[in-house]
Amino acid sequence: MTALQYVLAIVSIIVALVIIVLVILQESKQQGLSGAISGAADSFFGKNKGRTMEAQLVKFTKIAGAIFFVLAFVSSLLVLFGA
Repeated sequence: MTALQYVLAIVSIIVALVIIVLVILQESKQQGLSGAISGAADSFFGKNKGRTMEAQLVKFTKIAGAIFFVLAFVSSLLVLFGA
């Protein structure tokens, strides 16, 4: 393995750990029967959805997932073409 492959492997592990932590920090989306009955009660929170901590965690999780995908793709190309 080249030095670049080692660096990509280490960064991939770090990003994977970050994704795990971000997912664990997020709240559960299960509301059960009470969520189905009182669905209109979320209207205020729906307006401020992008400003909450939960929305920030979701955004960072998506970004970390995209970074992990790109790292995995680049790593596979390096292995495939022997760079």
